[in-house]
Amino acid sequence: MQYQLLIFDWDGTLMDSEARIITCIKAASRDLKQPEPDETAIRNIIGLGLQEALAALFPTRETSLLTQLAERYRYHFMMADPTPSPLFPGVETMLSDLKQRGYWLAIATGKGRTGLQKALRETGLEQMFLATRCAGDTASKPHPQMLFELLEELGTGPEQALMVGDTEYDLQMAKNANMPALAVSYGVHERRRLLQYDPVECVDSVTELHNWLQIRLEHD
Repeated sequence: MQYQLLIFDWDGTLMDSEARIITCIKAASRDLKQPEPDETAIRNIIGLGLQEALAALFPTRETSLLTQLAERYRYHFMMADPTPSPLFPGVETMLSDLKQRGYWLAIATGKGRTGLQKALRETGLEQMFLATRCAGDTASKPHPQMLFELLEELGTGPEQALMVGDTEYDLQMAKNANMPALAVSYGVHERRRLLQYDPVECVDSVTELHNWLQIRLEHD
């Protein structure tokens, strides 16, 4: 199987933003005097679109409150919260190498469009990716619509693409699109949970991810 298109999740796969997501959800909860979800529950919903994530964390709340929670979360994440969310070590080198080798790079993320564009500007990675899809653009993971849209935009088939992600939502989305997926265990969901979705491989660091891609792509 030859991969032409490599589709990356963002949070937990390229950027180490788990701590910031957790603190911002807790802050939004406090703003609206709601019980703070525990960190395990918050980690469990990372990767979903914001509305889907909040509905899972606050299942008995009215839609209007969920909308307010989303607004407060965006305020903290985009402007108020100082928690660092750096790229994982080695990400820039890996993406640059893959792009130089001629592979097409894309993003499929549960982030909103504004948040992704901000992250791309701040990291200087805007020119790395041919196409991006966010949960606000289309259906949230694990629905495969964002993958279908990327394939259509770039004119390739699912058998020529590889989804790379750190959550079961990424892997389930790929399975729903009949696309192979590679799991990374250094993000949010643990290895045992990821292996249930039969990824082509599960790696434990960006260095290992880069090495695996280099070897596999060279063999292809």
